[in-house]
Amino acid sequence: MSVTDKAYAPHPSTRVAFIGLGTMGAPMAAHLLRAGHHVTVYNRTAAKAQAWLTEQAGAVVQAQAQTAVTPAEAARGATVVFTCVGNDDDLREVVSGPQGVFQTLQPGGTVVDHTTASADVARELAAAARERGLQFVDAPVSGGNVGAINGALTVMCGGDAQAFAQVQPLIVAFARAVTHLGDSGAGQLAKMVNQICVGGVLQSLAEALAFGEKAGLDMPKVLDVISQGAASSWQMVHRGPTMLRSEFDFGFAVDWMRKDLGLVLDEALRLGARVPATALIDQFYADVQAMGGGRQDTSSLIRRLR
Repeated sequence: MSVTDKAYAPHPSTRVAFIGLGTMGAPMAAHLLRAGHHVTVYNRTAAKAQAWLTEQAGAVVQAQAQTAVTPAEAARGATVVFTCVGNDDDLREVVSGPQGVFQTLQPGGTVVDHTTASADVARELAAAARERGLQFVDAPVSGGNVGAINGALTVMCGGDAQAFAQVQPLIVAFARAVTHLGDSGAGQLAKMVNQICVGGVLQSLAEALAFGEKAGLDMPKVLDVISQGAASSWQMVHRGPTMLRSEFDFGFAVDWMRKDLGLVLDEALRLGARVPATALIDQFYADVQAMGGGRQDTSSLIRRLR
């Protein structure tokens, strides 16, 4: 993994920690380092943290990087701790667990969580942070691994407005859009809205492409023309051509999408919101998993229709 060059907004060097160096977290942490901050990283698989550190060794940066053996150690001396892990339970473990960042983060510090998790856990950890004199911002992202590498993620934030204002200049190191949307949990709820939209667009695109193939059309030409009209979308422009070529070994995995849609369906039940198309698309993704496509890109929905 290597991040692309981008212009970083001037900001005083800050001591931060980054917890979770997966396909998203690793490039996000690298952008913070290149922006001139001192970055301590932790990953559950220590070899990933060491590999990240080795890769940064050749970078021209204005700060230091190091690894830690626990989240608590990573957070020691930090002002802001970023987390990007798998799910609610993983998040609780690295934030409020026995070796979590709450054990060492000093009063006044802030946790910025980029995990796609439930709104409930965001509110829970925000309340626990306040009891310790800390701040917690739920800040899920959209844009995928490519957006993380390019420093062009969209970040949806919930939490205290003052805390958001303090961390926004740091987040822009790996984002093109950072927006405060309300109280704790609002960021996670906005990410659910995002995933409802993405799933719906991908299913419609899969149906349209499969229909065109059955009709014998020259689908690359069809895509070229309709992508310049009202039907166009990011998914059509960036995933349409790869769907036609049956290329799915990249991007946001079906397994992750099912986790996200599970959060949507749970929240919809709690709210009394009707999401019938989303529930159906979730089952279509279950079909793709049954076909062995759990780690394939979400655009693999078209496989069901061929």
